[in-house]
Amino acid sequence: MRAEEWDRRYEEKPWLWRVEPNVFLVSEVGEMTPGRALDVACGEGRNAVWLAERGWQVDAVDFSQVAIERAQELARQRGVDVNFTVADVTRYRPEPDAYDLVVILYLHLPPEQRRDVIARAREAVAPGGTMLVIGHDLENLERGWGGPPDPEVHYTPDEIAFELEPLTIVKAERVVRAVETDEGVREAIDTLVRARRP
Repeated sequence: MRAEEWDRRYEEKPWLWRVEPNVFLVSEVGEMTPGRALDVACGEGRNAVWLAERGWQVDAVDFSQVAIERAQELARQRGVDVNFTVADVTRYRPEPDAYDLVVILYLHLPPEQRRDVIARAREAVAPGGTMLVIGHDLENLERGWGGPPDPEVHYTPDEIAFELEPLTIVKAERVVRAVETDEGVREAIDTLVRARRP
């Protein structure tokens, strides 16, 4: 999907996603000592802003100009500074060895593109730093709610863990997330992989 298509999606609603941070980001990162963080494919900025509110120095990247403008407004409303950049993450090259935390949340690309993005993001993790990848799990197609319809772009814990090597895998599992819908609360199945650079 091109940036223009995402711009249109974001323009359809005041907020395409919720403004609260992802529940798994909160549980995995909430107790970490703040440092420098990178949010790859940040969308409307809810996770980047949450990190900044907790003292992180955050760089955040997305290819949708509309999403970045929303993210900048959210940061202003919350009184935090985030360095937002409009860039295509399939070509974006973050600074190597620079970040105490790198997060990729719900970036669904064809496998070859995803591997390239993850590889560059992995190289941006500083010694002792953490990388967190979360996305719709393949099992979500049959047993969960939401997410893209193409099975090729879904995650599995084993695949993402493999793509994060040679980082040390701390956690690689399927997790269930409650989603509020017009039909009530539904369950989505996600892949969550957290890794650490020695």
